[in-house]
Amino acid sequence: MYGKQSFSTAQLASHFFQIFIRLKNSGVRPMAPLGSRILTNPDDIYKHNMWDHVQWTEEDKENARQKAEENSRTRLPLPEQGKFDTNAHQYWDKFYEVHQDKFFKDRRWLFSEFPELLPSCAKERSTGARCGDHQEAAEEQNEAVTQATSFPGQHSSFRILEVGCGVGNSVFPIINTIKNTDSFIYCCDFSPCAIQLVKDHSDYDGAMCHAFVHDICEEAASFPFPPQSLDVILAVFVFSSIHPQRIHGVVNRLSAYLKPGGVFLFRDYGRYDFSQLRFKKGRCLAENFYTRGSGTCVYFFTKDEVHDLFTKAGLEKVQNLEDRRLQVNRAKKVAMHRVWMQSKYRRPQSLS
Repeated sequence: MYGKQSFSTAQLASHFFQIFIRLKNSGVRPMAPLGSRILTNPDDIYKHNMWDHVQWTEEDKENARQKAEENSRTRLPLPEQGKFDTNAHQYWDKFYEVHQDKFFKDRRWLFSEFPELLPSCAKERSTGARCGDHQEAAEEQNEAVTQATSFPGQHSSFRILEVGCGVGNSVFPIINTIKNTDSFIYCCDFSPCAIQLVKDHSDYDGAMCHAFVHDICEEAASFPFPPQSLDVILAVFVFSSIHPQRIHGVVNRLSAYLKPGGVFLFRDYGRYDFSQLRFKKGRCLAENFYTRGSGTCVYFFTKDEVHDLFTKAGLEKVQNLEDRRLQVNRAKKVAMHRVWMQSKYRRPQSLS
């Protein structure tokens, strides 16, 4: 298996030495918005658990393509596939019943990668700048929305929605960061168990957070806030769990809730990530879409697909990156190529 591609130390050193020489000769040093731990000396590979901005060789790409082609050649029969879509909420609910809040770690990296989660006042306080003018502008922008209807968080000047929030691994780092600002966060998941775990958490505060059960694939399902009322929508490892034929509709519907100038923040699995290549035959549902043993599903995106997803919803690109890293098991001397997508798309200030 690709995941067991436990290169010998000599093979790894040779592999990364070739990359190092190529980069050195080209004079190119990768930009590092997603991390700055760059492997420049192949002898250092086992000094850290993760290396940033790893360049793939043509051989790497071809090996990954062949592995994905091989493990997707045998697909689950069509009559068996439907349950993974129609019963997705049940599979995830069972997952959270079993694992509770012990499976995923809190995402404390959120604000370094997505500073847009901070209201302008919070960002300016961190630099010692004044925020009065920005707060006044935000209040004026909210006035039409708050007068039109009554909803949780309506008097806050900065509103965040996290979709697919799970047990709150993003929610609580956000709450603890924005608690002294005029901000409000909504969070939803289609697992009732996950939402109950969020509400039972000691840091949950109904005065600044509203957690609710919601299936974002359900077209008729309503949100507890009006359109054009959100400053930020956050989706972290969420859309990959949705059948690829349904994702466009989800993004289109969600984007309607962004204010003009509001931003959609996205992070998810990228094509040929280690976790894709380790799937065994018979777990593939559709091209680059698989089901795990738990019944939960995962899709692996490309940059072009992500761009198409958001621009067709009327949003403009701010950032669309492929985050390639090398994850190292130093004890077993195993190197794993990780690929994640990280993107930011903004709703235009003026809508045509």
